[in-house]
Amino acid sequence: MAVAEDLKSDDERMILDAVDQFLERHVRPVAHDLEAKDEYPHEIVERMKELGLFGATIGEDYGGLGLSASTYTKIVERVSAVWMSVSGIFNSHLIMAQAVERAGTEEQKRHWLPRFATGELRGGIALTEPDAGTDLQAVRTRATKDGNGYRVTGTKTWISNSVEGTVLAVLTKTDPAAEPRHKGMSLFLIEKGDGVRVSRKLEKLGYKGIDSGELVFEDCFVPADNLIGGIEGRGLQQILGGLELGRINVAARGVGIARACLDDSVRYAQQRKTFGKPIAEHQAIQFKLADMATQCEAARLLVAQAAAAYDRGERCDMEAGMAKLFATEAAIHNSLEAMRLHGAYGYSKEFNIERYYRDAPLLAIGEGTNELQRIIIAKQLVARNPA
Repeated sequence: MAVAEDLKSDDERMILDAVDQFLERHVRPVAHDLEAKDEYPHEIVERMKELGLFGATIGEDYGGLGLSASTYTKIVERVSAVWMSVSGIFNSHLIMAQAVERAGTEEQKRHWLPRFATGELRGGIALTEPDAGTDLQAVRTRATKDGNGYRVTGTKTWISNSVEGTVLAVLTKTDPAAEPRHKGMSLFLIEKGDGVRVSRKLEKLGYKGIDSGELVFEDCFVPADNLIGGIEGRGLQQILGGLELGRINVAARGVGIARACLDDSVRYAQQRKTFGKPIAEHQAIQFKLADMATQCEAARLLVAQAAAAYDRGERCDMEAGMAKLFATEAAIHNSLEAMRLHGAYGYSKEFNIERYYRDAPLLAIGEGTNELQRIIIAKQLVARNPA
């Protein structure tokens, strides 16, 4: 058993070392300029294909790396500490892939997953609509039967990878009259083409570089074979399973941002001098650094706990919710403290601190707001501890 664990640790170390080298050679040198221009990182994406990141959590039987959630979160933390936007390019893609791997037919797995793993087909999940975000059961996009397929009509917004990607897992209503509502929802894989139009690329405060767009489906024909699992009415459950991993991923991004803020602040505090000594020697600054470090480490441990539960196949919406809630708030806290600690330099676009400050708030909103996470945590807490 110890030998197996050592081998596993060695494999993980090799993977993480490869990711670190990729980040230092190909991401860090260009991240600042690409982010400032809001430019999609095409060359970085090609490097990620070579590294296998588009197949990180896809099973080896289907051409992926088959990584555990525990290893995957460590990759996401590292990537996010350098440039958070890059993590979104492969994370949304992997949630789509996971929906197929968990709920798809064997034929669907064999057809789609190898192409997802190589990055030949890249995309994400299309859930949110102009009038439906947290309440996914309120989506209005319709999929109506038409011969050997369906006609999909509706609008999806704030969709990552919708401009540069090629395929999306789209949540639809196949039976709007169904009660409860989730029984009328289905998930389809839809390749971009006739009947799919990107109406606009959305401008954002942060999270730049990755494309976030609005998609319009106009009487788009989708073959029946693209209905994930082949049975209507299971779409919400299929995508919610993927969102557990998505929330753990967002939590890992929070750790990455919190860590980047801490690392930059520790370095700056030793270089910047006031009143004849480095500001790291001033008690007020020491308090800030201590709190930032504690938040970062606590967030990392919560992410590790959630990822371990996920890897064991346990229900982990409470653990994922706790990790997502705490780690993303830690990112926001550390980004503001880092800006205060850096003073005018933290407010300057020449440095990375203001980018962390702009990126961090998204984490409290995406993959289910932090308010929703509190509700999930409380409900699970009561359910697991009946009086």
